Amino acid sequence: MSEPSNPTLSPDTQAMLDCLRLAVSKTLERKRRLSQYSVQWNGTTPFTVGDDAPEDLKTPAQPDRD
Repeated sequence: MSEPSNPTLSPDTQAMLDCLRLAVSKTLERKRRLSQYSVQWNGTTPFTVGDDAPEDLKTPAQPDRD
């Protein structure tokens, strides 16, 4: 299996990506400080992070490695 390549992004696209990453980072940090759980994605299934997260979604399932 080959590694995915990182295409060169236009300056506008890179600025949008940076803005979205910053917004997500700030939101996750705010939820952590407020002791709220967050739902994240490991590539195949959702999982939760935080003390008050539902138990059935707390541990991320490991993706299959072939």
